[in-house]
Amino acid sequence: MTRFRDLHISTKFNIIMSLLLIVLFLAAAFMTYRRQQALILKVAVDNARSFARQIIETRDYMSSVVRGEPEKNYSLVPQVVATRVAKRITSGSKYYVRQVSLRYRNPDNRPDDYETAQLRIFAGKPGGETYRVIKIRGQEAFRYMLPMVAEKSCLECHGDYDSAPPFVRALFPRGHFSYDYKLGEVIGAVSVTIPMVDLYREIGTNLELELLYRAVIFFIIILIMGALIRRTVINPVALVSATITRVTRTGKFDERIPQKSNDELGQLVGAFNTMMEELEHKTLQRQESEERYRGMIEMAHSAIVTFLEDGKIVIANPEAERLFGLSRQELLGERYYDFLVDGAEVEKGMQKFLREGSGGGVGETTLHRFQNRRGGSTSVEIALSASRAAQKTMFTAILREVSRP
Repeated sequence: MTRFRDLHISTKFNIIMSLLLIVLFLAAAFMTYRRQQALILKVAVDNARSFARQIIETRDYMSSVVRGEPEKNYSLVPQVVATRVAKRITSGSKYYVRQVSLRYRNPDNRPDDYETAQLRIFAGKPGGETYRVIKIRGQEAFRYMLPMVAEKSCLECHGDYDSAPPFVRALFPRGHFSYDYKLGEVIGAVSVTIPMVDLYREIGTNLELELLYRAVIFFIIILIMGALIRRTVINPVALVSATITRVTRTGKFDERIPQKSNDELGQLVGAFNTMMEELEHKTLQRQESEERYRGMIEMAHSAIVTFLEDGKIVIANPEAERLFGLSRQELLGERYYDFLVDGAEVEKGMQKFLREGSGGGVGETTLHRFQNRRGGSTSVEIALSASRAAQKTMFTAILREVSRP
């Protein structure tokens, strides 16, 4: 499996930009969801508070203005009016609103566990509202409660039994919990409930639209950034890499890359072009030097051979062909040491030179017995020199016959 670091830079860039897009999109989705959730919860609280206050204001108003009307028309009882108003203003909405009390007379107003707990809290500490998200039968629901307190008008019917209107005393006997209300006492609360699934459905709709917009914006930004980075960074780097690879493969140093900027990449391109010019110049110098060297050894009156560390001959001149008794093509690859009677000792000296950097007759002129392939032998003076090329040591021997057989 290809490792990430071995991938092409363009592939790495595509992967990184894709991951960046995904991370940005997920982060935007999370923040958008949280913001939408907070917004929906705020809207729910504001609407629930508005409904609850309208109901309480309606009840308080009816309590303050009605007198004997409820005795003839039950629909004018403040509690009944408030209940029916609650049903009307929430009709067609997701909100379920009702009045609850620990002193309930109507079974429909019997508080559930959550409402009972909040009413007891209100009784101990009047004032304030409360809301939270709880689970009801495994489903999340938004709950809001606003306490109702006994006003002076409430005491006219629910204060002392003896001062209550006759129709109220006819409905509720002495000692009933509908009496003995105290001014400012929490007598109940308006309870608002809405399933969270409805709120989440609204969040989902808004979230999908906002995420779609954000995704399009992020995608456009990533495309623009990608195009700019490709044009200004990746493409120049890829061009330099491809050019270096081509130069390495062909050995031609006449390649140049257009320098379009003066930033770091532009400086890299400029340095590459300068390096190519220097290499081209040095290559030409080396080729000229080699040509002069070859021309020199071709015209030399002495035999000249160049051989590698293992003794294999790589260059020979015409005089060497005559002395060695082989053509130039036949000489290439032959071991220089094999033509010397004391070749084994010479080879040991050369190995010592390679190890220690001295000895082996390098830089000296020494006398040896030479034997060519035609069976002839002669004494030769050998002037030996060493040079480095392509990280290898090469030796050049100039052989001059002392006497001929």
